[in-house]
Amino acid sequence: MEILLILSLALVVFVVYKYIKSRRILTTLTEDEFRQGYRKAQLIDIREPKEFQGGHILGARNIPLSQMRNRLMEIRKDQPIYLYCQNGARSGRAAMLLNKKGYQDIYQLKGGFKKWTGKIKKK
Repeated sequence: MEILLILSLALVVFVVYKYIKSRRILTTLTEDEFRQGYRKAQLIDIREPKEFQGGHILGARNIPLSQMRNRLMEIRKDQPIYLYCQNGARSGRAAMLLNKKGYQDIYQLKGGFKKWTGKIKKK
């Protein structure tokens, strides 16, 4: 019973640590703030290809989180990075990976694509 309690506590501490760390390296922007900057940045949709084909923000490139580690050479370190996923959960993981590889100036869309009200493109 004690071991289960210790493991549960360790898991909670780990999750809180990851959350705090992702907030330090990732700036969450409202849709209006996101709109003001994404045209001058690298706009990356980190959802899977089927999600992307179902609709994405006009001008976005699709680099799924599952492929990001192998596709880092497609992302420039000298320009801001604007990320979005479906609801904002995957953006934090992508930002942590990017930060670990030396990327900075990383932003995410608050609420993700499902909260986006601007122009979209469907394939």
